[in-house]
Amino acid sequence: MSTSTTDHRGFSIIELLMVVGLTTVIAAMAVPMMSNTIGNFRLSGDAHSVASAMALAKLRAASGFSQARLFVDLTSRTFHVETLQKSPVAWIADGGNTTLSTGVTFGFGGISTSPLNSVMAQSLPCVTAAGAAIANTACVLYNSRGIPVDPSGAAPNVGAPTGNDALYLTDGTAVYGLLLSATGQSKVYRTNISSATWALQ
Repeated sequence: MSTSTTDHRGFSIIELLMVVGLTTVIAAMAVPMMSNTIGNFRLSGDAHSVASAMALAKLRAASGFSQARLFVDLTSRTFHVETLQKSPVAWIADGGNTTLSTGVTFGFGGISTSPLNSVMAQSLPCVTAAGAAIANTACVLYNSRGIPVDPSGAAPNVGAPTGNDALYLTDGTAVYGLLLSATGQSKVYRTNISSATWALQ
């Protein structure tokens, strides 16, 4: 007498629905965290890109024994390096514009105290070769020795060395502050808007 058994392998519809349900719940929890992480990477990347452009402007000034500046357009959210042409006197762009990432702007998002416990403010506006201020700009100007100086005045006559240059970037949740000392050394700080506690990066 022989018996035959049928081997049924696979998953029931209930098991499949449970797996799909668990996957959906995990994905729903992961998407917001991933969005925050990507936003933080964008803001951090932009802050370090601006810091690199500041270092490049300092290098251009010292190596060319002239003046160079980081020109920031606060409205269009762009920045680029410019060098001073001596004859005729004019500011010449050194490379193209770099635009901040989506959702990132130049600003400090309501934070009122800087990393050095001073009043929050962007650097002074850039000026034309004739000395007229350019609206909605911020400028970090280096003299021929790579020292940051006050950008006011007609080129090539520049102001005194300054340690007040700062640029701030925000995405609405965090703020990065790029501060320059009078020697031209830059430091990058970060704070969450909710805590307003600055940390050196």
